[in-house]
Amino acid sequence: MKTQQKFASSAVIAVMLLAMAGCSGMTQRERNTAIGAGAGAIGGSILTGGSAVGAVGGAAVGGVIGHEVGK
Repeated sequence: MKTQQKFASSAVIAVMLLAMAGCSGMTQRERNTAIGAGAGAIGGSILTGGSAVGAVGGAAVGGVIGHEVGK
């Protein structure tokens, strides 16, 4: 079970990094949102012990915070 959770966390992180690498034409606010979502996914995954639900929830919260910071 732990192996699956670590794999899911790694997969989420890898997808986020690849998605951010392909977004060179973003505005500063969009970049802040993407960075916040990535950081939130990592934080949510760590806080919930590698849970995919925690990573998705963290990404949502991080994205909202990143979007609001850019205002």
